[in-house]
Amino acid sequence: MNTHGSEVKVFGRTRPTANFAQDLIEYVPDGQTVNVHLRKDSKKGIVNNQLNSWSFRLDRVLHDVSQEEVYNGVAQSVVLGALDGYNGTVMCFGQTGAGKTYTMTGATESYKERGIIPRALQEVFREVEQRSDHNITVHLSFLEIYNETLLDLLSSVKEIPAGAPRAVAIVDEGGGSVTVKGLSIHLVHNEEEALNLLFEGEMNRIIGAHTLNRNSSRSHCIFTVHIESHSRTLSDAKYVTSKLNLVDLAGSERLGKTGSEGQILKETMYINKSLSFLEQAILALADRRRDHVPFRQSKLTHALKDSLGGNCNTVLVANIYGEAAQIEETLSTLRFASRMKCVRTEPAVNEHVDPVLQIKKLQKEIQLLKQELSVQDTLANRTVMSYNGFTENQVAEIQSQVRRYLDGTVDDINIVSIRQVKEVFVQFKLALQQQEQKTRAEMIQGCTQEEKAQSTQSAAHAKGTNGMVGDVDGPSFGAGMASTLEKNNRLQSPHRSKIKKGKDINRKEGAASPAQVREAEALSTSRMNPLLVSQKDMEGQETELQNQDSQGPQAGDREHFRTDSPPPKAAAFEDFKAERGSEINRILKENKSVLAERRRRLRELTDGVNGAKQEIDRTGVQLQLQRDQSNRHGRFVSAGGEPVLEEAELALLLRLQDLKGQYRHQYKELRSTKAEVNYCEHLVDQCRTRLFSEFESWYNESFLIPEETQAILRAGGPTIQPGLIPMAKALALEEDDQEHFEHLRSQLLTSPGAISYFNAHDRTLQRRNYSRTITHKLQQKRITGDNGRTKLPAILSVS
Repeated sequence: MNTHGSEVKVFGRTRPTANFAQDLIEYVPDGQTVNVHLRKDSKKGIVNNQLNSWSFRLDRVLHDVSQEEVYNGVAQSVVLGALDGYNGTVMCFGQTGAGKTYTMTGATESYKERGIIPRALQEVFREVEQRSDHNITVHLSFLEIYNETLLDLLSSVKEIPAGAPRAVAIVDEGGGSVTVKGLSIHLVHNEEEALNLLFEGEMNRIIGAHTLNRNSSRSHCIFTVHIESHSRTLSDAKYVTSKLNLVDLAGSERLGKTGSEGQILKETMYINKSLSFLEQAILALADRRRDHVPFRQSKLTHALKDSLGGNCNTVLVANIYGEAAQIEETLSTLRFASRMKCVRTEPAVNEHVDPVLQIKKLQKEIQLLKQELSVQDTLANRTVMSYNGFTENQVAEIQSQVRRYLDGTVDDINIVSIRQVKEVFVQFKLALQQQEQKTRAEMIQGCTQEEKAQSTQSAAHAKGTNGMVGDVDGPSFGAGMASTLEKNNRLQSPHRSKIKKGKDINRKEGAASPAQVREAEALSTSRMNPLLVSQKDMEGQETELQNQDSQGPQAGDREHFRTDSPPPKAAAFEDFKAERGSEINRILKENKSVLAERRRRLRELTDGVNGAKQEIDRTGVQLQLQRDQSNRHGRFVSAGGEPVLEEAELALLLRLQDLKGQYRHQYKELRSTKAEVNYCEHLVDQCRTRLFSEFESWYNESFLIPEETQAILRAGGPTIQPGLIPMAKALALEEDDQEHFEHLRSQLLTSPGAISYFNAHDRTLQRRNYSRTITHKLQQKRITGDNGRTKLPAILSVS
């Protein structure tokens, strides 16, 4: 542990009693020492080495003193330090009935007997009024720890719905501090509001009747004052915060003396357990050789982590019950106080930086530096320099210089600033990326031409053969080995042959226009990644589909298409909207009509608000002119000396009030309508996205998947739905058992030890498919319900 810092201040206070044990408890006249003497037990015999005298030295002993003197000596310096930015803690410890709650809160029926907390609140707001050069805000919170459960004593102040309690938990933060998550923090403006919260929390505390105290506190309570101070005079972005913890601990008890039973016994066990963990934490803090302190053993020590060993001014009040029957508990309290005095803390001001003010300060500093640079450039006879960002023309000029430098027409580039150097490197990077894209496109084009040439040669070679055994006959396999290129094309791109066939048909029939090709590419892109399709793109696709349908072939011309070629997506899209997608298309149209009506209403309200604003401005100008005219001609004065308004000025004032009321009403309706428009636009986007996704699934299922593959998908049961799986995987289902065996045998021959890998892989796939099947069936049951069919969503709630 760190050996620097200040010690925790410890005070001892005795409860006034008529039976004070003067022969057992001795207060030394120096006001800081307490001597405790015990009588020797005669039952232990003549030889008795029992220790019967102890001496404890505290910072001050408070014996028979008033509440005001206790506050001035114990808590006043801590409260003033909290206003300066230092965290503070005042804690009362002692046995049950020793006067802890009385010291901390006082008697509510007597103003003179109020305790530390009410006096601290009074001190805080008195200082807030006196420190007019600071803007100080105060927040309060009240935490109760009952049977290791965190409770918010001020939860009744805010309206919290029944059955939804606030989840309160202690959270560690950086720098060794802790916060209580879920604990309500209330802003207070004066002493009265703060005392109202204090009394509200005291009424919510859990108390119980006890043999030593009729109103015994059965829980630990932490009343926290959060203070934040900003300077009004200094323009510095720094501000200070502090936290003042006023802790009222529950009393320790000896079960043998109290004879507690039932709920009181349970509460006593929790109290003694938490106080025991508190003492262990104090022992660890006092031992400077230890690096770990067990703060997380209980909720109490965790909540007081930054109060016991942090940057905090900590004060302990040891409450003593000075009767002979309680001498053992008194001795335990003084031992705890002496151990607490060995703990050292490092008080420090909690300074923070306001980001808004810091940004303004840095902007001002940047402006001053620019002005200084401008002065230096003028003195050095430099050309006019600009220290702002480059304009579009300047960026274009730098880009032109870089192009000429790369082409070799310019040998060097004149550098005048660091910003220009960075922009030059940016242009170099852009030029490199463009060159890479160009090279990649050329390589792809070259590979495509090479593949076309190879396919043409293989077709010519196939026509020239005599059908020998082992040769390739079309896309199927003979008795020998198949062509590697042909097999790879079939496995990797199963739909390539269909696309080529469609291209040939379109070339012969002249049915596909360039616009239709662009439309097909756009829809395929949206199918691969529907999340990348924006609202504008989807609207453009829908409009383009409708235009192409009106310009494309009619119903009678569709017979000219080959049966093995898919129809244009424009025509298929119209068929889909009329049949399978009719319901979602109807919902989309209704949502569009609602959206159009809301937009029309929004335009009307916008025009009304603008008109009201212009009328308000004109009326204000007329009112000012009328007032100036009245002032020039002189005003009438009433008997009381008040100026009398003229009839025209009064009429303008009344009209101005009516216009302002009309403006506020229309503006409120405008905001509401704007929110409705945004919501309707979101619903239209959802409907449109769903329409396109369902169309893509239907189109793939109806035209792109071969009939034999569709039969395999239908045989797979309801868990395999066409259109919802990748095309390559769907077409791969055509692979027969012989081809799968040949493929697996070739891999095993290449690597004979791979049989274990494939067995494990197959078992994993089987388990995963089984899990997916079960999950899908359960989801279908939840969606469809008892009737066995999916219900279409209602209007304005499409998901």
